Amino acid sequence: MSPLRRGPARLIVAVAVAVALAVAGALALARRDSRPAAPSGERPVLMLVTTLPLIFADTFSLEGGGSKALATLETQYRVAPIGTTDAASLKQGKVLLMAHPLAQPAEALVDLDAWVRGGGRVLLLADPRLDWDSDRPLGDKLRPPPAFADTGLLAHWGLKLEGPYPDGPAQVSLGGHQIMAASPGTLSGACAVADRGFVARCRIGKGRATVVADADFLNVEELDGPTNENLDALLDELARLEAD
Repeated sequence: MSPLRRGPARLIVAVAVAVALAVAGALALARRDSRPAAPSGERPVLMLVTTLPLIFADTFSLEGGGSKALATLETQYRVAPIGTTDAASLKQGKVLLMAHPLAQPAEALVDLDAWVRGGGRVLLLADPRLDWDSDRPLGDKLRPPPAFADTGLLAHWGLKLEGPYPDGPAQVSLGGHQIMAASPGTLSGACAVADRGFVARCRIGKGRATVVADADFLNVEELDGPTNENLDALLDELARLEAD
């Protein structure tokens, strides 16, 4: 083969090798960052109370339903939506995710507190100002509330929520993860408060309650900034609750 023909051939080989290495590196990175799904038969029930469009789209359309947050949760849990935290509903499982819920009736709050004290585990995302866009008009009962509707639950557990600090998108720490949040708050009180007040982990009777001062971090489809650790942080907080 002449030198003129060998040169292009070598260039093609070099480019092919470089592309192969790049693809292999990307696949290795994806494997390292992804969390393996639990076998379907071993996934515990995760009860879910939320006003956020995690399961259905904002307009309840049959198209576009489901979110990345829900898909991530379903790799580890059997997600069971419930309407309120009454005693009958809480019998379905041992772990509860309250993601920016509506204000619960007084009787349901009593049931929730008793359930936690009896050994239940709850992760509560209490957002002082929700920045999640909604197509529903103001006043629509299905529109997520503009802020966490606290009816005395946090104070009953010895906590206080303030904020938002800062006002707008911010990168914050949650359990060793750097996540993107939007207008996060600050927690203080009798529980083990960590990450500069972004999270509080409480021992309540025989059970546990973890409160995070933001819910917008679940909106990984819309947040500006790096969100690759957001849902890992969510799973880790749930796993911590189960392990304690």
